[in-house]
Amino acid sequence: MHFQLSEEHLMIQKAARDFAQNECLPGVIERDELQKFPAEQVMKLAELGFMGMMVDPEYGGAGMDTISYVLAIEEISKIDASVSVCMSVNNSLVCWGLDMYGTVEQKKKYLTPLAQGRKDGELYLGAFLLSEPEAGSDATSQRTTAEDMGDHYLLNGTKNWITNGNSASVYLVIAQTDVAKGSRGINAFIVEKSWPGVTVGAKENKLGIRGSDTHSILFSDVKIPKENLIKENGFGFTFAMKTLAGGRIGIASQALGIAGGAYELSLKYSKERKAFGKEIMHHQIIQFKLADMATRIEASKLLCLKAAYEKDQKQDFTLSSSMAKVFASETAMWASVEAVQIHGGYGYVKEYHVERLMRDAKITQIYEGTSEVQRIVIGRSILK
Repeated sequence: MHFQLSEEHLMIQKAARDFAQNECLPGVIERDELQKFPAEQVMKLAELGFMGMMVDPEYGGAGMDTISYVLAIEEISKIDASVSVCMSVNNSLVCWGLDMYGTVEQKKKYLTPLAQGRKDGELYLGAFLLSEPEAGSDATSQRTTAEDMGDHYLLNGTKNWITNGNSASVYLVIAQTDVAKGSRGINAFIVEKSWPGVTVGAKENKLGIRGSDTHSILFSDVKIPKENLIKENGFGFTFAMKTLAGGRIGIASQALGIAGGAYELSLKYSKERKAFGKEIMHHQIIQFKLADMATRIEASKLLCLKAAYEKDQKQDFTLSSSMAKVFASETAMWASVEAVQIHGGYGYVKEYHVERLMRDAKITQIYEGTSEVQRIVIGRSILK
């Protein structure tokens, strides 16, 4: 068993760290304040090959492994989780889903520009549309319908909480085709945002990750060509669950990065801030907080890397990804709150960044499967 990263992994980690410091940090507070989508940063990520990291170069990807992806997401999330979630959705949910289950024609038409993050010189992103007003954790309760009209499907319904909702050009949509079959009647489709009948709802005013654009997407008699069905009839629910299992590695890595960012800022602050005649790092209560943060972050990192390794080895990573997500997300929330406490009053103002990290951390316990859902997955796995 080896715990050393390869030279290639270290290079990717450094590239991501440099990108975060040089491209994401400038303006991050303003983007959060104004809820400004980080289009410039995401386009530069595409130039680095970070929008299709695990996709085969044949289809425009970088051909990297999942461990590389974890390292990159972690470093970028230390600075700006709004940038990293755009990257995570495009990589883990959209590109991976198409790479695994799309036809050759679908990969050539959609996966290639998605993996490159651009088309005709413009930003080209994907979004994953599963959640609905009455179907969040219960993904089987799909109200969005895709009626089989013979030569096409007719899509109607509403999807909620869609990351990249307005910036995406392509949507992967989960919809019910045969209600009588329950989850076996659910399909997955590729839908273009520009098609008639597709409407982007108002942008959500969120607590955290305010730079990412989160919208409702409405469909009214949208015609979907038969060739845009993913894999086969009735595969939609399986597609969603398999894809989300991989997505959880991305969100766990995002949480790991948020926690790491909070810790690094706290460590730096503890060496500068004085109280009772000495730097606060010399006070045992601060040392204990930093020690606990470092320990939980290291445990989160090992869980993320284990899940990534299992995915790369084509093993079943469902359990490990759920463990990584629930532990890393709760570590991110806890560590960011501790960071605010260590900073005291300064932690409560935007200039010191930790209050934003605390707000960003909360969503990692909710999206792509709540902490409660992860515990259900873990419980079922260990009680077999």
